[in-house]
Amino acid sequence: MTSAKLILGISVAVIIIFALAAAFVLKGGFQSTNTSHTTPQTQTTSTTSQASSDKVLRVSFAWPNYIDPAVGSDYASATTINNLYDPLVYPKPGGGVVPWVAESWNVSDNGTVWTFHIRKGILFHDGSELTANDVVFSMKRLLTIKEGFSYLFLPYIDSVEAKDNYTVVFKLKSPYGPFLDTLTRFYILNSKLVMEHIAYNSTQYNYGQFGDYGRNWLLTHDAGSGPYTVKSFQLESQVVLQKFPNYWAGLKPNSPDTAIFIGTTDPSTVRTLLMKRELEISDQWQPKENYDFLSNVTGISIANIPSGNVFYLMLNTKLPPTDDINLRKALAWGFDYNTVINQIFPGSPRACGPIAPSLPGALPNQTCYSYDPQKALDALKQSKYYGQLDKYPIEYDWVAEVPDEEKVALLFKANMQQLGITVNVVKKPWLSVVQEMSNLTSSPNIVSIFDGPVIYDIGPFLLARYSSQSLGTWEQNEWLMDSKLDSMIMDALKTINQTERYQKYYEIQQYIIDLVPTIFTFEQLEKHAYQSYYVDWPQAKGEGVMLYGYSIDLRSIQVFPDKRAQLLSGSTTSSKSVEPAVLAIIAISSFALSATAAVAAISFRKNLKL
Repeated sequence: MTSAKLILGISVAVIIIFALAAAFVLKGGFQSTNTSHTTPQTQTTSTTSQASSDKVLRVSFAWPNYIDPAVGSDYASATTINNLYDPLVYPKPGGGVVPWVAESWNVSDNGTVWTFHIRKGILFHDGSELTANDVVFSMKRLLTIKEGFSYLFLPYIDSVEAKDNYTVVFKLKSPYGPFLDTLTRFYILNSKLVMEHIAYNSTQYNYGQFGDYGRNWLLTHDAGSGPYTVKSFQLESQVVLQKFPNYWAGLKPNSPDTAIFIGTTDPSTVRTLLMKRELEISDQWQPKENYDFLSNVTGISIANIPSGNVFYLMLNTKLPPTDDINLRKALAWGFDYNTVINQIFPGSPRACGPIAPSLPGALPNQTCYSYDPQKALDALKQSKYYGQLDKYPIEYDWVAEVPDEEKVALLFKANMQQLGITVNVVKKPWLSVVQEMSNLTSSPNIVSIFDGPVIYDIGPFLLARYSSQSLGTWEQNEWLMDSKLDSMIMDALKTINQTERYQKYYEIQQYIIDLVPTIFTFEQLEKHAYQSYYVDWPQAKGEGVMLYGYSIDLRSIQVFPDKRAQLLSGSTTSSKSVEPAVLAIIAISSFALSATAAVAAISFRKNLKL
């Protein structure tokens, strides 16, 4: 009886102490930022040094960030490039393009000669005017470096030349149906400025007479005409952008004076910065628990932006045992998709093929793989590895910067254990994932990744995900090397008529599905926690361009520092104000109860001498 009373007393004391501590912290105690997490201390310091009257927008991203338009193509890079540079044409919400750097254009009857008329008066950040020569230089540089979004153009561009200061002619090797759409990813650089910063003694890059083509300098600087320019860049932690006052297209009245893109997805860091109003928009990779918590904080909302991305489990078709199609079918039938879309990524629509169902050109009426252990076992028995599965463990790598990916990986592992398949789940930083997929010998059996089209036409994405041209990039761990598929994709892209092109896209998707090179899970809703009380973000309201890398477009976002000051001073009230404290107390108290129960159980076992 005495032991029971003692344990009860400890329980009550622990609960009270933790509850008071939670209330104290959320009331403002211990205001200094914890620097023991993975984010560099200098990074957090720079975000907290902004005065409350500054119009600053801080956004967290998965890192690294390659801001050279001929190099970067991941989400952070694409977003930054779009704000530093101007594309030749600009995407229109829902599809199509609008004039931008090119104010008009015309095309030959056979679809192979495109003439663009360049807008006069566009200024680069150094004050010089953008001309046709800069357009030619930028395309030739992109095609020479062969990285970034160059895959959109490499198979098709035959030549590009300037007819005069404001006229550019592109000649294509063959008709290219999505050509105009792809130019939303062709960004114009200041040719003179880049040439002034070419290094001829680079040990890493050598492009003949162009030396390193300015790559080392453009790693941390820009040569653009976009709405923002690079103020500073700490490669491992953050890039600071400053508004360009002479931007030709104009900006919103309350557009940010400064934007800071921060390289962290650490949940505790992001949560803390948001609650202290030192982060305006979170990355899209936060765990569900963070979104649930932050949705109850005054002034913070959760944006759900359709992304067109699919969450793929990319299966290496050249590495045992995933080189066997029957084993791949077993994996596809043996995975519990409903748990993923209902519990881990709730609200996400199911994807049954390589293209998100919401996108134009997606294969209609697809038949999905579903969770069916019996079908999985039947397929497994037809595999050449059946009966010796213990000799062939499967390595599953997930991206460390996206915590919820681990939940999917562990679920997959548990599902496969029921089939007698051993899965080793490995946490890998994004940069390590990119590096390992650069070579067949280092690529694992499975890599989980989010990916989707970068333009509204899906053809170039099919090229980037599954053709032999993308081998060795982060977009293909499947290593298909399928010449028939390559030919099918190229034929579709040469088709000018959209209806005919889409029919070919359908056939390509079915062909890929039949190969089972990928486990297709769901279409991603791009979730961001953001300061809705003082940030006007059109995309969060379902407005504007929803393409990859365009959702955080500083041309349209506005910041109201006076409203931020109200939140900091506590002069605004909301029914949500007390809920974070309540949630924290409940959570911590539950933990305390669990811990106390464990202590009681141990004591009980000792008393019984078990």
